[in-house]
Amino acid sequence: MYTSDEIVLNIRRIARQKEIKLGQMLSDCGLNKNTLAHMTDKKGISCFSLAKIADYLDCSVDYLLGRTDNANSHKGEL
Repeated sequence: MYTSDEIVLNIRRIARQKEIKLGQMLSDCGLNKNTLAHMTDKKGISCFSLAKIADYLDCSVDYLLGRTDNANSHKGEL
């Protein structure tokens, strides 16, 4: 259903669109700078870490997971 590669690509894409440096984002979220590099399908990422990243990027967790194409679905916008 979800793969770590797809989630990482979505995080990188939206960070790039918003001109956010990944290292700074991870640091601001209290995460290790290698968090995304060490994600695998077996290891994954905690729901808390993914929520912190989504909040930082001002998008929904569902958007990062690829469950919606609407980055603003967390705001109730259609």
